[in-house]
Amino acid sequence: MDIFLELSIIIGITALISGFMRLLRQPLIIGYIVAGILVGPYFLDIVNSTETISILSHIGIALLLFIVGLGLSPKVIKEVGKVSLITGVGQVMFTTLIGFLICTMFGFSTLTSLYIAVALTFSSTIIIMKLLSDKGDMKTLYGRIAIGFLIVQDLIVIFILMFVSSLSNGFNLNDILFGTMLKGLGLLVILYFIGIYVLPGIIKIIAKSQEYLLLFSMSWCLVLAALFYHLNFSMEIGALLAGFTLSISPYRYEISCRMKSFRDFFIVLFFVLLGSQMIFADVTLYIVPIIVLSLFILVGNPLIVMTLMGMLGYTRRNSFLAGLTVAQISEFSIILIALGVKSGHLTTEILALVTSVGLITIAGSTYMMLYSNQIYAHISKYLKIFERRGKKVDEHKYHEAEDYDIILFGYNRIGYDLLKYLKKTKNKFLVVDYDPETILCLAKEGIDCRYGDGSDSEFLNELNFSKVKMVISTIPDFDTNLLLINRIKEHNDKAIIIAVSTDIDKSMELYNNGATYVIMPHFLGGQHTTTLIENYGFDFDRFLEEKVAHIENLKKRKRRGQEHPTHDRE
Repeated sequence: MDIFLELSIIIGITALISGFMRLLRQPLIIGYIVAGILVGPYFLDIVNSTETISILSHIGIALLLFIVGLGLSPKVIKEVGKVSLITGVGQVMFTTLIGFLICTMFGFSTLTSLYIAVALTFSSTIIIMKLLSDKGDMKTLYGRIAIGFLIVQDLIVIFILMFVSSLSNGFNLNDILFGTMLKGLGLLVILYFIGIYVLPGIIKIIAKSQEYLLLFSMSWCLVLAALFYHLNFSMEIGALLAGFTLSISPYRYEISCRMKSFRDFFIVLFFVLLGSQMIFADVTLYIVPIIVLSLFILVGNPLIVMTLMGMLGYTRRNSFLAGLTVAQISEFSIILIALGVKSGHLTTEILALVTSVGLITIAGSTYMMLYSNQIYAHISKYLKIFERRGKKVDEHKYHEAEDYDIILFGYNRIGYDLLKYLKKTKNKFLVVDYDPETILCLAKEGIDCRYGDGSDSEFLNELNFSKVKMVISTIPDFDTNLLLINRIKEHNDKAIIIAVSTDIDKSMELYNNGATYVIMPHFLGGQHTTTLIENYGFDFDRFLEEKVAHIENLKKRKRRGQEHPTHDRE
């Protein structure tokens, strides 16, 4: 079949399946994988150009990791580096040990048990990055910690895959490891100097053309990914470092925004290919091990992470949310078992067993992450054992007073202009935001603020709403605003509640539940323009003054890293 025709059919089927999933309010990732299984060898058997599709899907992975790298500033690494390293290494060690014991209990040989146990330790960086991005949680503290320990996992899996490959091919392991380490250190040093001294000047010149900025960024991402792959490193690490070298650039947000559409298209092919390569053999003899191992990944892995983060002094909420990101196995897990089959260490039935565990845990963890706030609300009281007493390292509380006239939830974009007004008033106000970097910046300016998530009912219990006169939420999430309204109304019927919505029906529902006013940003733009025309008429000079003021406002926002959302979810 012609590759163009094949890709067209695959994309068409994926669109139909994903549309059906959307109607059922299911995650689109599940639709992509189901479409992959459908077009694979067990059903329609359409996927023949596997190599071409694999190349395209790798482009999606590279772009995904590149965009993640753009957000990994040195400040972020300093903040979450320690907890990510300890949690990443600790989770791999404990999962391997417990997984090995479970496998030996089911009668698997020592070598088979070791292979399965190690395969169970790795979580899918690609899936988690996609889910964090879809939820808008990439900048949250738990999101940053999760990204950190997933990178640690990826580094560990590189060496394990190298080790298994060297056994099967008869290479000298010492030469590979030492040669690789020297090459890796050399590359890191070179990239450090390029990122600090070379790229800023180049980007400044290139940024004059938006089209060329996009082309350069994409080429920089793919060239570094290809270089690392050629030198026997992970392509993903190369793409991540490509983004990281541009993370100090003032144009990083613009680059990220322009590349997201390309990322979303190519990454779909990765999940379709993953589904098409799922291997289903006769696993009836392994039904019980599959169920037990799946439950261990879905429940046991999060518990391990929660225990480790709790010992490091983090709140049980951030520990829980970060723990859910390791509740599935990775595509690397299947690759590792496939290498074991190729080496003659394992049978194809073991590959089918791990594939089944992968399908169950990927589907299960996707739902768990998407509905993590609702799950946490029901079980938070049982998670106190994972939280140390006393002050937590992730509280980020920068205020002394307990009673405020105004509480502002969400500083970015809309909150930026609101804060300028609040500073001019004599009212006592508190700013709440879930981005720890934003909170640190506000604290340095002497503004009362604290880290927190409006969807966290326990956090809301810590705020005193009884005397507040006004609560403003710039958070676009409907469920979060509904929770806020209900919680405020429980303590204070007279408080003015202002929320944000991008949907008319949901705006009406917020009004029906007690919102005093609902901001609809897209509609307000037309109202604002109408007001300008009414006030200025055809006065060119007054419009020019408005233009100058607006440009200055946009420059300030740009310096603070704010961007206008490309769609409602952002």
